[in-house]
Amino acid sequence: MATLPPGTLMQRAAAGLARRCALLLADRGGVYAARVLLLVGSGDNGGDTLYAGARLARRGAAVSALLLNPGRAHAGGLAAFRAAGGRLVDRPPAVVDLVLDGIVGIGASGGLRETADQLAASLVRHCGRDGDRATVVAVDVPSGVAVDTGHVPLAASGRPNAVRADVTVTFGALKPALVVGPAAPLAGQVELVDIGLAPWLRGTPALRVTEWSDVVDWWPRLGAASEKYSRGVVGVATGSATYPGAAVLSVGGALAGPTGMVRYAGGARAEVLHQHPSVIATGRVADAGRVQAWVCGSGLGTGEEAAGELRAVLAAPVPVVLDADALTLLVDGSLADQLRKRDAPIVVTPHDREFTRLCGESPGTDRVAATLRLAAWMNAVVLLKGDRTVIGTPDGQAYVNPTGTPALATGGTGDVLAGLLGSLLAAGVPAARAAAMAAYLHGLAGREAARGGPVTAPDVADALRPVLARLG
Repeated sequence: MATLPPGTLMQRAAAGLARRCALLLADRGGVYAARVLLLVGSGDNGGDTLYAGARLARRGAAVSALLLNPGRAHAGGLAAFRAAGGRLVDRPPAVVDLVLDGIVGIGASGGLRETADQLAASLVRHCGRDGDRATVVAVDVPSGVAVDTGHVPLAASGRPNAVRADVTVTFGALKPALVVGPAAPLAGQVELVDIGLAPWLRGTPALRVTEWSDVVDWWPRLGAASEKYSRGVVGVATGSATYPGAAVLSVGGALAGPTGMVRYAGGARAEVLHQHPSVIATGRVADAGRVQAWVCGSGLGTGEEAAGELRAVLAAPVPVVLDADALTLLVDGSLADQLRKRDAPIVVTPHDREFTRLCGESPGTDRVAATLRLAAWMNAVVLLKGDRTVIGTPDGQAYVNPTGTPALATGGTGDVLAGLLGSLLAAGVPAARAAAMAAYLHGLAGREAARGGPVTAPDVADALRPVLARLG
């Protein structure tokens, strides 16, 4: 800010915000005569909102501003708003096409105060000229969310104590709350406006968001000399006579990946070979032969025989993926000690309850910090499953997956994910990238499967193939 004329960054932000609002209004009959309501708090967030409202008013929109704290409204923004013909109101108009949420910005904490919370709850009742519900645009972040963690406090009624936006226009850089935790769905569609901060953002990102271009760049490519062994062989120690489906699903996920061969070791050999005749199947890890990575845990059981198989997997000097029952077995101190002594990469894939068993406490409100703590303690890459899956590394890097879908909240889909992840490790992809890629592609497969109605784990395994075919 010291290198620019006063107010330059705010004007850039307001220009980007007004442009996005104008595009939204174009879909509802145009900017001219559109009814726009500004919910304006104190500070710069309110200033961004008022300046954007002034730009819309100069284009012919009927713009009203409700000041939540009139004595602390941004003076320059308020003056510009009035000069452009905007008017102040003490209650929302009856007809509203577009609402700008400028109540609080990145400096706020602790949810919305009572008046703001009531306004946020009432937004769903506003309708525009065409009778459709008013479009809600959050300025920088939806008001009320915990910006650094993505946590959303709850009101007394149990609903989120924050604004639910259709679109969030954020400035300079994405904020964690826009991509992780229960706050992310409240942001709606997120648009980043470049206000010139990039040369000054010299620190390490708090989060890295996996994109399709990353997956394309990281995906192992075949060459003229490629053959099944050079592509990598993945071992799968999952399932049992009691849970054969876990073996079938995890092997299916592994076969969809980039490796050239799958070796199965476990008590579901007959079922695996019936579904996947290309697999080499044995009864024990010790008999499986050479592999470049192991997947272990899904449906394995938690008895002594299962613990012995896990010990054999951990003794192999190759990357391993540990899921489901393998995580339960790690609560045994001797197995946890064996895990921490390994030199080869480890990826663990807990959901929240498994995380709690491993750590003695839930991930809490800061899922990124919790994931990184567990990664450092276990000396492993941690893939904490959820709607916005978080991946943490022992050296403090964090990735978040943007493709998650509630459709994946069904039994067996995690088995498919573990198999795909093991296939990527066996193909030589570094552990953190493999975890980020697997979560991203698994999420896309879940979305693809959901187009046909309720999703089952076999649907997700089947959907992986057309998704991966896009990689070429």
